[in-house]
Amino acid sequence: MSLFADHSRDALRAAYREAWRKWRERLPLQPLEAQIADVIAEHPEYQPLLQSEDALLQDFPTPAGSENPFLHMGLHLALREQLSTNRPAGISAIRERLARRLQSGHAAEHRMIEVLASVLWEAQRGGHAADDAAYLERLRQL
Repeated sequence: MSLFADHSRDALRAAYREAWRKWRERLPLQPLEAQIADVIAEHPEYQPLLQSEDALLQDFPTPAGSENPFLHMGLHLALREQLSTNRPAGISAIRERLARRLQSGHAAEHRMIEVLASVLWEAQRGGHAADDAAYLERLRQL
């Protein structure tokens, strides 16, 4: 299952919802579904949303509105992909150091996805690719 490529907002949200349903019902999960379910399990505040069909249509306006839970969980998944491949090189060591200092891998991820979101927003706004060196430097400063 490809999560990000060629999927509409509704299809992405349905994939999250389905992964969570299968996890709750203890059904077999595809590898990506298991990753999604792991992220959802770490966010109990989002679980009711994923059990309500109407909530999947909800908008999450920013900056004045509430955080978009789908964006938040997607950033966790993107970061975990970076960590699994250690790309950009050195990101895994940064996460390990930060997790030790914060005494929580999940808290470390939250700090790191704030930086990831900022770097991606800046790249999108500037119409260029994200700068891996600048990204790593900002992560090292956490």
